[in-house]
Amino acid sequence: MTAKNLTGESPFLLLGLSDDPQLQPLLFGLFLSMYLITVLGNLLIILAVTSDAHLHTPMYFFLSNLSFVDICFTSTTIPKMLVNIQTQRKDISYEECLTQVYFFMIFGGMDNFLLTVMAYDRFVAICHPLNYPVIMNPHLCGLLVLASWLVMFCVAMLHILLLVRLTFSVGTKIPHFFCELVQLLEVASSDALVNTICLYVVTTLVCAFPATGILFSYRQILSSLMKLPNTASKHKAFSTCGSHLCMVALFYGTGFGVYLSSAVSLSPRSGAVASVMYTVVTPMLNPFIYSLRNQDVMGALGRLMRRALPRPKWIPDPKLSGHHKP
Repeated sequence: MTAKNLTGESPFLLLGLSDDPQLQPLLFGLFLSMYLITVLGNLLIILAVTSDAHLHTPMYFFLSNLSFVDICFTSTTIPKMLVNIQTQRKDISYEECLTQVYFFMIFGGMDNFLLTVMAYDRFVAICHPLNYPVIMNPHLCGLLVLASWLVMFCVAMLHILLLVRLTFSVGTKIPHFFCELVQLLEVASSDALVNTICLYVVTTLVCAFPATGILFSYRQILSSLMKLPNTASKHKAFSTCGSHLCMVALFYGTGFGVYLSSAVSLSPRSGAVASVMYTVVTPMLNPFIYSLRNQDVMGALGRLMRRALPRPKWIPDPKLSGHHKP
């Protein structure tokens, strides 16, 4: 039976992370908590950047875009997983599955491109500080983000157009908690050789170019830092890269870890468990990495909280307390 004839049925069953009924409430509570923390943390970053004039710079513009992408990235997979756990069902329709695949690829790729653009921003700021305002102008920043979106829209659409050519059986089991392209190619009833070749070629290009850009940017940054006269100047310049480096290490480290666990382990669900790291944990930790290591973001979050929360009557306003006579 072709996949096109299954639009009214549920050809796929998401097996999730565990079949143990006693673990389902624990998994539901754990993933709901992580999802809420992810959405709240990234939303606070977006609000802080947009509401504070001190953060209207290219670096924080890219950071706010990254936070938006991380919210969308987790929202592509986790809500459906929570619904399945709560309703004790595993089915997902053909349209829902392809929609998950499409947006998962877009937002996952956008994470990669935005980290590359942020590395380029740090390269210009450290290696060409005098020309930084001219080079990283608002027009270029918007163009870089728009180009990233367009590339990922085209890449994801290419995979979807190839995917709809394949056939699937009703009740096909996917050993994952969401529809992932690699898993769908493995369970397809028809030949997926063209899809597999396209997947490897496109993934290599989409990952190789950003990774090369990041490595080149930091190679130039290190080269410029070595020319600085004293250690204090080097530390001050490199401190602006610390948070970004942590995010890059977390993104590529978890992705590489998922690839290794899938290649080494014989269990079909090992990849699903490992993928929790880059689908849930990484987007959840990114706001903490950038806020806890960045005094500008911490200050903006503090000012945002003071504006949002009413001041208790018993706490005097510091702006008015100086006008009172003793």
